[in-house]
Amino acid sequence: QLQFVESGGGLVQPGGSLRLSCVASGFALEHYAIGWVRQAPGKEREAVGCISSSGGATNYADSVKGRFTISRDNAENTVYLHMNTLKPEDTAVYYCAADLRISTGKTMCLMSSSRSELDYWGQGTQVTVSS
Repeated sequence: QLQFVESGGGLVQPGGSLRLSCVASGFALEHYAIGWVRQAPGKEREAVGCISSSGGATNYADSVKGRFTISRDNAENTVYLHMNTLKPEDTAVYYCAADLRISTGKTMCLMSSSRSELDYWGQGTQVTVSS
């Protein structure tokens, strides 16, 4: 089955940090731009950020800009979401997914939270920011 496996979530105090990992299972990560998406209880899915297939381009939601960073290691088939200065409003289930709209090799990525634009969704990892 082609999907991502997310890990690294947990309970952290406000102001703390976490690093989420997203491992591609069943396919080569290097061909795809990747998006990170989160969903808080009772809220719509929200695009957090994205990274191009080579890692040369990233975009972030205004709500996380300056605090979150996306990186990738194609040799390890893994994408990371580094989260710093966490706030209670960052509490959500975090997912990564592949953007099938962008051709391999394009140094660009597009923000999206749509299940029709992103594919290979995993089960997500829970991040809870609370004192």
